[in-house]
Amino acid sequence: MTKPKANDYRGDVKPIWCPGCGDHAVLTAVMRALAQLELPREKIAVASGIGCSSRFPAFLKTYGIHGIHGRVLPLATGIKLGSPETTVIAVGGDGDGFSIGGGHIPHAARRNVDLTYIVMDNSIYGMTKGQPSPTSPEGVVSRASPYGTQERPLNPLLMALSYDVSFIARCFSGKVREMTEIFVQALQHPGFSLIQVLSPCVTFYNTYGHYNEVTQPLPEGHDPGDRLSAIQLAMNTETQYLGIFYRDEDRPTYNQRFEAVQALAPETTLDAIFESLKR
Repeated sequence: MTKPKANDYRGDVKPIWCPGCGDHAVLTAVMRALAQLELPREKIAVASGIGCSSRFPAFLKTYGIHGIHGRVLPLATGIKLGSPETTVIAVGGDGDGFSIGGGHIPHAARRNVDLTYIVMDNSIYGMTKGQPSPTSPEGVVSRASPYGTQERPLNPLLMALSYDVSFIARCFSGKVREMTEIFVQALQHPGFSLIQVLSPCVTFYNTYGHYNEVTQPLPEGHDPGDRLSAIQLAMNTETQYLGIFYRDEDRPTYNQRFEAVQALAPETTLDAIFESLKR
C-alpha cells in the first residue's frame, strides 16, 4: 500500500477563506498530520459548528458534517460513541467554541471523550463582519465596538486547564511545521485534546505582526505532566507560549468507561425488561 500524501486528504471543494487567512495553514497542517499517521480517509470524521473556520469539513476528503452554532462537541461525542474506531476531529472558531459553545467544553473534559478539538482563534467574529469575540483584547475597535470593547477576554488555555482537559496545546498558524507535529500528538492522544490555534483574520483583525512578536516556544524543560506549571505559563498573557502545555495519558476515555459498563451489565432483552416493569 502506498503511503498517503497530504493532498490525498484534500477535498474537491476549494476553500473560500480570504487570501492570507490563518485557517489555510491549519488545513494544511491537518492534512499533513493525517498523512503522517497514515489514517484511512474512511475512518476519519470531521465535525464543525458555524463560522468561517467551521467550513473546514467540506475541504477534506473524509467524512464530515457541518453542524449548528456552538454544538460541535456534542455532535463529535455522538460520532465517537457510535463509531469508536473512527478518528474524530472537531473544528471551529473562538466565537463558536468559547461563546455559545463554551458550556460544552467542561463536559467533554470530564468525560474525556477521545477526540481532537481544534479551535481557530482569530479574536474576532469574521463571518459576521468583525464584532468582538470572547478572546478579543479589551479596547479593540471594530464595526460593532467603535469606542472599543469594554469586556475582558477569556483565557482559553487557563479555562481548559481549570476543566482538567487531558491534552492542551497552543499553536500559531504562522508556524505550520510545529503545528503539524502538535496535531499528530493530539490525534494520538487517548482522550480529549483541545488545541488553541492563533489564526489571524487578515480582513477584520490582522494579528500576524503581533503574534510574530509575542509568541515563543514553551520554556525548555517544561513538563507537560505538571498541571500547576502549565497554569502558571497560561496566566502569562504578554508572552503567548506555543506547544503542549498539559498532557494526561493515564485517564480512561469515555468509550473505555462505556465498554466497562457494558461488560458488567447483565445480559438481558427488552422483553425481559418490560416484564420486570409489570411486576
